[in-house]
Amino acid sequence: MLTAGVSALLIGPSVEVASAAQSKKPKSKYWRKKVRFDTKEKPGTIIIDTSTKYLYYVEGNNRATRYGVGVGREGFGWSGTVKVGRKAEWPDWRPPASMIARERRKGRKLPAFMAGGPNNPLGARALYLYKGGRDTIFRVHGTNQPWTIGQNMSSGCIRMMNKDVEHLYKRAAVGSKVIVIGPSGKGAGRLYSDRGQDLLGTIFGG
Repeated sequence: MLTAGVSALLIGPSVEVASAAQSKKPKSKYWRKKVRFDTKEKPGTIIIDTSTKYLYYVEGNNRATRYGVGVGREGFGWSGTVKVGRKAEWPDWRPPASMIARERRKGRKLPAFMAGGPNNPLGARALYLYKGGRDTIFRVHGTNQPWTIGQNMSSGCIRMMNKDVEHLYKRAAVGSKVIVIGPSGKGAGRLYSDRGQDLLGTIFGG
């Protein structure tokens, strides 16, 4: 599992600080939108393009919901096809031993366990990504640092604004196919085409 805001853990913000942080929005191009979308993937598929910092939920009828995301920093990018293995509301955080050791070498101390809640770096919801029936240790999750959306900040997990991950969580079922395009963007053009905002869908589609 990968960090969604180590700095927040080190500072130890209060609930009030975490709530204030939620008001800091990313650039408007990363706000949730309905878009015209060409792909051969079935409705319900999630496509994450880490090169553009967008996650798409395929709606069908040449439409998708597009969300802005934060992705892995240099050296932590990845690609592949996985599935949503399970989901959790206000998930607990258990950083893996490798992360704890890595941060310790930098002089930072991470907890072995952090209960879910407003200050938890996994945010309001988490979709756990599995491959071959096994946990990949990557997640799509919320964040208590919404200003990091659109940036390369994590250790490989995909982070979303809490309101967006809550929206996706309600729609994406366990077993949903998830395609992750790596930081080079290789293969994106063969997989999908984002043809821009669907104005009517944005206004009336939620």
